[in-house]
Amino acid sequence: MSRFSRILKVRLRWVRLRRQRGIKWIAGIIFALIGSHVIGLAPSVEIGWVTALLLLTIYLFVFEIVNVDEAAITIMVLLGLSSMVAPLMGLERGLVDTAHLFDGFASNAVIAIIAVMIIGAGLDKTGIMSKVAGVILNFGGTSESRIIPIVAGTVGVISSFMQNIGAAALFLPVVSRISVRAGLPMSRLLMPMGFTAILGGTMTMVGSSPLILLNDLILTSNRALPAESQMETWSLFSVTPIGLALVTTGILYFVVAGRYVLPSVSADSTGTTAGSSKYLQEVYGVDYSLFEVIVPEDSPLVGQVLDDIESANKIRVIAVKPFGASMRASRGDLSRDVDIGPNSALGILCSPAHLRDFVDKYELRIQKGLRVFSEVLSSAQAGIAEIVIPPGSSLIGKSARDVWMRKTYGLAMVALHRDGETLVEGDNIRDTPFEAGDTILAHTTWRALAHLERDRNFVIVTSEYPREEIRPNKVSWAALFFGLTLFMVLFTDLRLSVALMAGAIGMVVSGVLKIEEAYQSVSWSTVFLLASLIPLGLAVETSGTAKWIAEETLAVVGDMPIWVIQSALAVLATFFTLVMSNVGATVLLVPLAVNIAIGVGANPAMFALTVALACSNSFLLPTHQVNALIKGPGGYGVPDFMRAGFFMSVLFIVVMIGMMNLIF
Repeated sequence: MSRFSRILKVRLRWVRLRRQRGIKWIAGIIFALIGSHVIGLAPSVEIGWVTALLLLTIYLFVFEIVNVDEAAITIMVLLGLSSMVAPLMGLERGLVDTAHLFDGFASNAVIAIIAVMIIGAGLDKTGIMSKVAGVILNFGGTSESRIIPIVAGTVGVISSFMQNIGAAALFLPVVSRISVRAGLPMSRLLMPMGFTAILGGTMTMVGSSPLILLNDLILTSNRALPAESQMETWSLFSVTPIGLALVTTGILYFVVAGRYVLPSVSADSTGTTAGSSKYLQEVYGVDYSLFEVIVPEDSPLVGQVLDDIESANKIRVIAVKPFGASMRASRGDLSRDVDIGPNSALGILCSPAHLRDFVDKYELRIQKGLRVFSEVLSSAQAGIAEIVIPPGSSLIGKSARDVWMRKTYGLAMVALHRDGETLVEGDNIRDTPFEAGDTILAHTTWRALAHLERDRNFVIVTSEYPREEIRPNKVSWAALFFGLTLFMVLFTDLRLSVALMAGAIGMVVSGVLKIEEAYQSVSWSTVFLLASLIPLGLAVETSGTAKWIAEETLAVVGDMPIWVIQSALAVLATFFTLVMSNVGATVLLVPLAVNIAIGVGANPAMFALTVALACSNSFLLPTHQVNALIKGPGGYGVPDFMRAGFFMSVLFIVVMIGMMNLIF
């Protein structure tokens, strides 16, 4: 039966692959037919070829014929090769000047995204992000429905005053740590964070590049307008009600519909790795798990010491947080003589059955997941290690109690394996003298375990554990350069890339990051994706393709009600910002929107604002800087963005148009 199941599974996978290939071939033929038809309708050969390449890009992205970064690079190379075969294409010159084909790699956006990745890695290296993650987990616990609003709301507010890519990159390591500690896949958390970072840019006039640019474009348009049509510029918080509504909508969207639109791809599936509960169960028959309990004031447990309760109740206390006092969970500050006070929190390692007996006996309150100890007991900080007592160890003949193992070495022994038999808490393991060849299972921090690797009294069997080098001594330097960067971004006219790169190089020069770590922190696939798309956006803009598409679209809705024309402008801006820079789309469409508004008797300033806001409606494809940033860590494919992004894009337009007409 098992063999039959495997054969059936292989057969189904083969059928599925053939069906997917068939769909891709059919879609390719449809796109080719549309492309050939569009080339015939285009007002010039150049616009026809650019439109065809635009359709090819969309096809490659949507159906993931190759990776999105490979697709982007391919399109960039085709644009460059067009200069060689221009006569055969009916062109006088190539679609993009080859002297500027690779300018995207030095663009403001690409350099900025490299810099924010390095800054984020520097902040994470000092432990700042770990503490932020701990705070969020204390409020949100391990519930996805509580964590998403906290993370998304925080990022949304931050991105209203700084570039959304900066806010997203800042919180990327925070979300990574929350994912590990809460046991939630990154794919369930990163997209809500990224989408809300984009939405947060609509909350102030300095939150996104299109809004920053808008007032300058309005003043430029005023020069050509009669006095009665002159537009007032927008103040800093003019768009705040609209932005708040959009951010709130985004958060509610993922809280309500997240289970349907978010993928459950875990980027870090541990399986039966050493130290995991499943591994211990399979190898040693130990069914231990981590729990957190609160000791009420009237509990019989108050006043007792750990040595009185652990063996008798077959539990192991691995962390204690007295009420109003500091936590005790590491080497040197936790031992068997620690007493338990009222309202203390206890981190316990034991079987579920023994926990129930312990809780009932002492009238304790079980926490849902880890809250107080979400930081110190996370899998990134601590776990169960296998350790062997070698011949020649000074511990032979001594017991764990004799050497105060938990206090001296940071090892909270939970099991002792000898001669094929595993003894656990309650089997007198801490009073049993060690023998050469004994295997100890002990809960410990990874930092303490790394220290023990140099101790000849132990042989560390567990080799795969986080050895991340945290540099808390560099936290002041990291905070200084992050603060300076933020100041330059918000209060100076310095280019974004220069301000951010100054902070990034400050992290390296001050020793927060080594230069090799800075290089490793950069997602180079993201860099190539963004840099390679810039020439396509340039071709769309300079060839007149964008203007032609805009004019053709608006010609269809020119006689309809004003709100329909406004919605059409929003849809058009949404499309353009998916395939070209949002700045380019804003520069192109704002003058067009102003002229249309005057022609139909609408408010030209509101139409201009519609375009600037809609240029942040970038959720359908991973072409926006934020989407490109989260694509790799979240394990997202283009279909994931299209599924979640389609409904988000529709909600964006509906809420934006509704709020604008309600307020203005």
